[in-house]
Amino acid sequence: MNEFFNLGKVVQQVQKLVPANLGQRSKRPPARLVALALDRAKLEVAVLKRANGGVEVQNAFSTPLSLDPLTDDPVLVGREIRKKLDAARIRERRCTVCIPTSWVMTLSVKLPDLPESDLQSLLELEAERGFPYAPETLVMAHSRYRAPSGLQYALVVAVPREHTNRLEAVLAAAQLRPVSFSLGITALAQQIVHDQAGAIALVASEAGLNVQVSCGGGIVCLRSIDMPAEAEPGGADSVTTELLRELRVTLGQLEPEIREAIRVAYVFGENDRADELAEIVGPYFARLGITLERVRHLAVEVHGVADARPLPASGATALAVLCTMGRTPMLEFLPPRVSAWQQFTARYSARRLARAGLAAAGVGAGLAVLFLYQQAQLVYWSRKWARIKPLATELELMQRQIKKFRPWYDDSFRSLNVLRRLAEAFPEDGTVSAKTVELRQPSTVTCSGTARDNAALLRLLDKLRSASEVANVHLEQTRGGAPLQFTFNFQWIERSGQ
Repeated sequence: MNEFFNLGKVVQQVQKLVPANLGQRSKRPPARLVALALDRAKLEVAVLKRANGGVEVQNAFSTPLSLDPLTDDPVLVGREIRKKLDAARIRERRCTVCIPTSWVMTLSVKLPDLPESDLQSLLELEAERGFPYAPETLVMAHSRYRAPSGLQYALVVAVPREHTNRLEAVLAAAQLRPVSFSLGITALAQQIVHDQAGAIALVASEAGLNVQVSCGGGIVCLRSIDMPAEAEPGGADSVTTELLRELRVTLGQLEPEIREAIRVAYVFGENDRADELAEIVGPYFARLGITLERVRHLAVEVHGVADARPLPASGATALAVLCTMGRTPMLEFLPPRVSAWQQFTARYSARRLARAGLAAAGVGAGLAVLFLYQQAQLVYWSRKWARIKPLATELELMQRQIKKFRPWYDDSFRSLNVLRRLAEAFPEDGTVSAKTVELRQPSTVTCSGTARDNAALLRLLDKLRSASEVANVHLEQTRGGAPLQFTFNFQWIERSGQ
């Protein structure tokens, strides 16, 4: 007992000598940040400083990266980034990082009227079912919104934890400390989302186009569209056609009430690529009755910046401004960090040691009585078991035989009938293929796979709906363009005579 209290005194003395905030992230917003944005093989860099209630950009440039953070050695990638920062004379260590939108996976979940704790559990359960990865391998965030009909939804956004771990290793090799991992398009359109009205935000990137649809105070849809190069046959006309087709597909997958609520489209950016994007999508949105607004600079009322000089409307700058002004990004993917000192003090604080000592004394006092009681119970139940052991052994053997031969007496062939109906629905030309088929009790069937395009997938679903044994065909999720990855489910209805 004395050893417990002596250790508690030692810990108490160490706590007096070490600052209370050691190992914790500072709650005060940083006055100076390095803003980074990864866009395919290009790195965008900006240095922002907060002064006199405003934020100013002290240095900004973009540079190509010869190494890929996801495939190459993180140490080598970090050294390359450090070399480029040193060439620009950037010594600041804290940074924000805009990760590519192509890294994220999304899942829309309808929220019932439940307490907050139950809603969080529901989102975790739906994420486990909807994403093709285990929950522990993902870093997840979500945005809730309310449809015009009053129904509540949540968009669950996930990033593979392997990506964030590699990115943290890259930044560590570059001698940088991240304060936020988020998406540039959500940082640019953060105030638009909070305005409750339906809107669509577009940001042109090196890889293509980033699209965000918002309504009812949250994010409804988040997508990255990969665009073909203009050097391919068709040139700019093929790029325009493909872009408008993907936008039509994106809007077509929304609920009709949300699609009708969209009234404004924002094109962010001050470069020529953003101007070309506005020229392409302007006539299309005009036909839909959607007003197009061109955003070249961050608005003062949007990001709370009191500086009179305008800041460029880039994702890296917008995210850094939010963190510098002490505002939280809508979607945060930086894993929480717990220091070794926090773990030590939480485990070995003096008060906890005293309580543990008292509990140990109480437990030791009752161990003798509990041991005698346990021995008496063991003798009593051993005699009981000796009497019924032959019957229990015979019953266990019978149960094993029943489990072994039960499938041979099932003449419904439910699994084979389901697979046969699915095989009849899939086209023979291979435009749609299945990867996994899952049969859940009592009658739910989930299928995931790839399709050459959206039209082929819709023909498959229509053919499946025409089957008499199939009901409630529901398309859960689609990702990508060509090929298109999908997941749908339906209810299997057993018919007499099958």
